[in-house]
Amino acid sequence: MGCLFCYSTTCKLYFLLYNIFDMENLSDTIVAISTGSTNGAISIVRLSGKNAIEIADGLFESAKHKKPSALPARYLELGKVKTKGFVEQAMCVVFRAPASYTGEDLVEIQCHGGLKIAHGIVEECISLGARLATNGEFTKRAFINGKMSLASAEGVMDIINAESDAQVRAGYNLLSGGLSKIASEAQDELTDLMSEIEVSFDYPEEQIEYITKANTKQRLKNLSDKLQKTLDTAGAGNLISNGINVLIVGKPNVGKSSLLNKLLDRERAIVTDIPGTTRDTIEDSFSINGIKVKIIDTAGIHDTTDMVEKMGVDKAKNLIDAADIVLFVTDASKPLTDEDKKIFDLIKSKQHIEIANKADISHNNSNKKAIVVSSLTGEGIEELKQEIFKRFESPNLVEGGVIITNERHKQALSVALENINNAIREIDCQTLDLISIDLKLAYSSLGEITGNTTGEDIIDAIFSKFCLGK
Repeated sequence: MGCLFCYSTTCKLYFLLYNIFDMENLSDTIVAISTGSTNGAISIVRLSGKNAIEIADGLFESAKHKKPSALPARYLELGKVKTKGFVEQAMCVVFRAPASYTGEDLVEIQCHGGLKIAHGIVEECISLGARLATNGEFTKRAFINGKMSLASAEGVMDIINAESDAQVRAGYNLLSGGLSKIASEAQDELTDLMSEIEVSFDYPEEQIEYITKANTKQRLKNLSDKLQKTLDTAGAGNLISNGINVLIVGKPNVGKSSLLNKLLDRERAIVTDIPGTTRDTIEDSFSINGIKVKIIDTAGIHDTTDMVEKMGVDKAKNLIDAADIVLFVTDASKPLTDEDKKIFDLIKSKQHIEIANKADISHNNSNKKAIVVSSLTGEGIEELKQEIFKRFESPNLVEGGVIITNERHKQALSVALENINNAIREIDCQTLDLISIDLKLAYSSLGEITGNTTGEDIIDAIFSKFCLGK
């Protein structure tokens, strides 16, 4: 089993070399403010590294006159923090390695939320031997020390940057290790298959190879189905990450801006009875069932000689192709006009919802397919929101679970799946040693999710996107 041993050992050696390469930085004790960069109720200063507790001893003392080194782990203690510039009432909690977020000795000092106080504590820690952490360095250390997978670390960032409930749920699932578990189990299956293939090299009888091929093919099919099911969530993941792009179009004075305000539940756009009030796009967002909706109100589409208004009309037309769904608004109190029909011709090939607005006045609109709404009273608005969601609804959005929201994860899964499917197609006409090449490539691609085959440059790029102190 020499080939498999070498392959598995390469992964382990890679991590060993990576840790040696980064050992100089890992030996440092780092410090940063982990809360926001504005005044608030509290600020948290975080220390991590082999000298974290010793450094904390130099500036904190509990109300019972105990230094952090004498405090029990994971207990929040009230006391005082002393810097060269001030004394401040604060609280301190100690986490001893390896039972900490980073896997190292870690200390958090909670003080009043003035930025001057937090920065003063950081400066004192630096004077005692710490250095300022780089972006995401606490989480990077957690990854390097085996506290979380690379995908789980990215889940932390997704939660921090979330703008909708669905993004929080997807980020939490990633943080909880759902995707990493799928990738790791797939890697384990590939390792087992490669082991059996290599055993068959020691028994070259034709019958043994035939049995090994048949068994390998079926197991690869099962693995392919499982990975494909995960990859199929990428469509819902894209929706969660980027939201639904909605464009409002219609002729002037049909109530597009009023509709925007009602969907947002606030006065975002200026509304008047004068046709052509909106001359440029107005963009904002809201949520439907936890999914972010990016909505754009446009200038009324019509023929005009006004140069500025024409620019707005042209911009509205150009945005149609980029929209996920178009809300085509007409006036419910009036019959459809030739102008309405021309606008509909522009959007009919796109995903669209027809809306008859101003139902509070009357409903004489001849468009029977339209959802009847009133931007004044709110009639039909909730129905419209649910119809927007329904057009993009999928079991993955409703049921939760593992959803691919990250393009890097999607690419890694796609490449792994491609290699596995290639092995399935070729297994009947190729020798097993050639098939094992595809399996090794699939293993490597899955390792880009867990982090056990990911290059240092990619790791650095991922953590550089984190905020300072995380």
